[in-house]
Amino acid sequence: MKIHVLNSKELVNKTVSEHLIKFVREHKTGVLGLATGSTPIGIYEALVKDHKENNTDYSQIRTINLDEYVNLDQNHPESYYSFMHRNLFNHINVKPQNIHLPNGNEKDLEMACQSYNDVLKNNQPDIQILGIGANGHIGFNEPGTSFDSSVHIIELQEQTRLDNARFFDSMDDVPKKAITMGIKNIMDAKRIILIAFGENKSEAVYQMVKGKVTENLPASILQKHNNVEIYLDESAASKLF
Repeated sequence: MKIHVLNSKELVNKTVSEHLIKFVREHKTGVLGLATGSTPIGIYEALVKDHKENNTDYSQIRTINLDEYVNLDQNHPESYYSFMHRNLFNHINVKPQNIHLPNGNEKDLEMACQSYNDVLKNNQPDIQILGIGANGHIGFNEPGTSFDSSVHIIELQEQTRLDNARFFDSMDDVPKKAITMGIKNIMDAKRIILIAFGENKSEAVYQMVKGKVTENLPASILQKHNNVEIYLDESAASKLF
C-alpha cells in the first residue's frame, strides 16, 4: 500500500483526477472502475472540467461500476445509474454501450449477478476507484462478506443505511438491499485507488492499513493487493500516525 496524506479534500480530488486523466489519454481503450457516493464527486467534477477544456477523449473508454441498489428505479435520483449520469456520463463523450452498472431491478437477481460477473470477466478494471464505509465496507461488501465473493446481493447493514439516509427523504426510503461486485472482483483490478475523507472514516482507515486482514473489515483485504494507493485528507489519516 502506498499512503498519501494531503492537507485538503480538494488536493486529493485534484491529484486523483490527474492520475485518471493521464490514464485516459495514454490508454484509449482502458477500463475505469468507478464508485458512487459523496467521496468521488469532486473527482468527477474535475474530469468533466478537463473534458470541456481539453477534449480528453472517452469514446473508447469502458466503465464499470461497483454496485447498485436493489428495487430502486434506475431513474430515481438516488439510483447509482442516475448518480453516474448526472455527475459524469452526461458530460463526457463516453458511449452508452461502454457503460456498465449492475442491474438491481432484474426480476431474477441471481441472473443479474451472473450477468454482471460475465461483464467483469471481459472488462477487468485497469484502475478501480474505491471509497470506504465507516464499518470498513468496500463496494457494498459489508463486514462478514467472504473474500472469495463475486457479484452478489447483500443486505445492507443499519450503519450503511444510516450513512446513506442523508440522500433520501427518510430512513424508510433507503433501500435495504444492493447488488455489488464481490471482494474477489474488486481484487481483480490491476490498480486500486482508495479515497477517504473525514474523521468518521479514520478508524476504518486505521484498521484497513494497520489491522489484521479479516472479513470483519472487508477493506483490510487490500493489504494483499500489489498495487494499491490510498489518498486521505488529514482527518481520515488522523489515527495512522
